[in-house]
Amino acid sequence: MSKVKLIDIIENPLSGEWGTDDDTGKGIPVLRTTNFTNEGIINYDSVVTRTIKKKNISEKYLVNGDIIIEKSGGSDKQPVGRVVYFDNEENKFLFNNFTGLLRVKDKSKWNPRFVFYSLYYNYQIGGTQRYQNKTTGLHNLKTDQYIKDFEIKDFQIQQQENIVVVLDRVLQLIQLQQQELEKLDELIKSRFVEMFGDSDYPILNWNDVFYTTTGKLDSNAMEEDGKYPFFTCAKEVSRINTYAFDEEALLLAGNNAAGKYDVKHYCGKFNAYQRTYVLTLKQDWSYVLFQHQLEDKLEYLQNQSLGGLTKYLTLKILGELEFIVPPVEIQSIFADFVAQIEKQKETVKKSLEKLETLKKSLMQEYFG
Repeated sequence: MSKVKLIDIIENPLSGEWGTDDDTGKGIPVLRTTNFTNEGIINYDSVVTRTIKKKNISEKYLVNGDIIIEKSGGSDKQPVGRVVYFDNEENKFLFNNFTGLLRVKDKSKWNPRFVFYSLYYNYQIGGTQRYQNKTTGLHNLKTDQYIKDFEIKDFQIQQQENIVVVLDRVLQLIQLQQQELEKLDELIKSRFVEMFGDSDYPILNWNDVFYTTTGKLDSNAMEEDGKYPFFTCAKEVSRINTYAFDEEALLLAGNNAAGKYDVKHYCGKFNAYQRTYVLTLKQDWSYVLFQHQLEDKLEYLQNQSLGGLTKYLTLKILGELEFIVPPVEIQSIFADFVAQIEKQKETVKKSLEKLETLKKSLMQEYFG
């Protein structure tokens, strides 16, 4: 099938605007790369407003069908060049100077969403990596060269529209499954508040609840083929041939560059990296109940983090945390409820995995 250069499909790419701080709250909403999601959808939860006095920017106000491309950003693990599709209120939003605007010239020949999906797929398979360079900690996209080189399959407009309908439907189903998982998580939180929100159950501090051990293994001990999980930042990253722990425990990440922490419940033989705290309960209590309480405190712990580039927690910070300790039979009721919800979540996750596989397969078929 023949292909067409992206530069022949779109108008001249436009650079974004940033302006100055908006002290009135009545400025222009400006989309940033922090509003990008890896699914190509714009997150409007934290859109900033800016004072922009520059003239002749009317063509930069976003309209339906616009594609915003990330020109600066990314990281060593996430290449620059993500794209998102705009389908919100027209002539209201601008985009910042770390992004660029791609606008289809002739919508009778090219469906903007088809063009977006082509760019989205190319990013997913690493197609922007050879167009990025790194300066002062940022990854910059050689946008002009990328636009000149990138080619899109020359489907007829009706074929493009049919492809968009299929992919949009799959994406919608994925979003519904993701929303279902969020609702199930909220159900657990609501149940916790219902059972323990206004209770008179005892409150104990960290040291009365947990025995606390820190992982001590060097990451160089990791091997390809082994027997037991190795946890770092409370996530399994590899396997090694020996183990240091053989018990049920909660694992709390204590070393994270972003200051974000995670909790994992694990039972069995495992190892843990330094500053991953291994927590065992001092009495025969429900790990599920205390996992939920600890997860509820993660945002607080993030705000209490110490350190500069690498954030970390200390035993002093953790020791100030307090936990509700209801009778064991009440703990079991909550744990049983959570177990039922987790079964539902597993069903949803399997469905979500199938949909993600379908999406990748379809994109490979259409754009590969």
